[in-house]
Amino acid sequence: MRIAVAGLGHVGAAAVRLLQENRDILAARAGCDLDIVAVAARDKAKPRACDLSGIEWINAMSDMALRDDVDLVVEAVGGASGAAYDLVAAALRRGKHVVTANKALIAARGVELATLAERSGAQLSFEAAVCGAVPVLKMLREGLAANRITAVRGILNGTCNYILTRMENEGADFADALADAQRLGYAESDPSDDIDGIDTANKLAILTAVAFGRAPDLGSIFVEGIRAVTLQDLRDAAAKGGRIKLLGIAECVTRDDGTQNVIQRVQPVFVPISEPIAAVDGVFNAVEITGDFSGQTLIQGRGAGEPTASALVADIVDIARGNRSYAFGVPAQSLDET
Repeated sequence: MRIAVAGLGHVGAAAVRLLQENRDILAARAGCDLDIVAVAARDKAKPRACDLSGIEWINAMSDMALRDDVDLVVEAVGGASGAAYDLVAAALRRGKHVVTANKALIAARGVELATLAERSGAQLSFEAAVCGAVPVLKMLREGLAANRITAVRGILNGTCNYILTRMENEGADFADALADAQRLGYAESDPSDDIDGIDTANKLAILTAVAFGRAPDLGSIFVEGIRAVTLQDLRDAAAKGGRIKLLGIAECVTRDDGTQNVIQRVQPVFVPISEPIAAVDGVFNAVEITGDFSGQTLIQGRGAGEPTASALVADIVDIARGNRSYAFGVPAQSLDET
């Protein structure tokens, strides 16, 4: 499997290192060698946290989609449009597999890209876009495939969970906890997408699509972040036997006329301490899935940085093995638009 990696930030560079350092075990599990043949990023001169010796540098990222010696493109650029979209769309049109961690792209244009993949026979995989190394999309598509899903809720943003944990456990104020998250690399210099709930909304849109067969629809999600959460709010929650967590929630509800609808929201929520998700602290993510026959299933783990690279490479291994599936678990044209 000949691989091109676009984007060499923290996640992209970690994916390169993982493919190199675990080369033997990955080849055994994939059934073939996984060779990086080309890389690209915005700034060639910038130091990278990976060894690029012997790998061809491509100046025009979009050229990856045109090369005959590339079977699969890893997109680690980010963003819902621009270079990331152009590369992914071009690669899929030419029948090249794509693996991405780009939740904004999949939430905004995932149905369009899934349609391109189905037409060309390529695989579009994005396990890394939701909760990093936590294989929640695989669980929905495979392990819980027999179930009618009735609810999904989760801690989908490790930055917010870290901030709330620091505030609750150490009495830190919001600004100090955020500054520490930035210093440790958990939050960007502009943390708005995290703390205002946008990142969680993108991930929830993808989860809802896979869980309920609904096209991702960011406009239908009520979004409230954690900027307004105070130390007093956290103390009041503790006094009532619970904790405040920023949750992404999608629930199937039945209308008066018998039809069903999926309600989605992102907001700080009081969670009783008796519920397992209340115990998930720090940068950990967790997702609770309720199925009609399975009941509740909780999965948790780390979501950012190297764990995200782990999910990217796991998708590559699946594709190399020949394990193909519809991107959202069902054909793109059958996704419900309502």
